[in-house]
Formats: sequence, structure tokens, C-alpha cells
Amino acid sequence: LKHFHQYHDIFHETGVCIDGFSLPHQHSLLHYEDLIRVFSAPNGLCTSIMESKLITVVKKPWWWLSKHKALGQILQRNQCLSKLAAAGADFEARGMLPVSH
Repeated sequence: LKHFHQYHDIFHETGVCIDGFSLPHQHSLLHYEDLIRVFSAPNGLCTSIMESKLITVVKKPWWWLSKHKALGQILQRNQCLSKLAAAGADFEARGMLPVSH
């Protein structure tokens, strides 16, 4: 992994990877070894679930909100959505709403 980060430019220079590397994926490689030690070896399912959550929790709100102090907006939006989901589940349990499934 250290060699990859040291020599990854060769892929661009030789035309193997013309468009460059995905920076979020490349950055995640920096944490990969430590995460394997802490959480066991990840597989495609684990990474796809995490990527799906990232899209839902961070990327979609980023697209929808203004970019001014975006982190605060994203956190507030996610908190509101969590409260709405909890209220909906509570209302269904009390028979105040029809079951949505």
C-alpha cells in the first residue's frame, strides 16, 4: 500500500488510468489496514453497505443543500429525518397511522 501511494502516478503517465483515481476510494485505502485489524477483513458486501450509507447520509444531502456551512446543514437534516422516522414508527405502533408495509 505504501508503494502504491508512492508510485501511483505511473498509471496515469502510461495511460492505464487516464482519468486519474477516485480520491475518496484512494483515501479510504489509507485506513484499510487499520480497519481490517479492528473490524476483520472487509468484503464487497461490507463496503457496498458502507458506500450506500455514505450516499444516503452525506452525498445526497450535499447535493440538495447550499454549500455554506454544509456539515451543520447535513447533520441537522439527518437529525430531522431520524426524528421523523422514529415518530412515524411510534405512530404506527400506537395505531395512529396505517402500517406502511
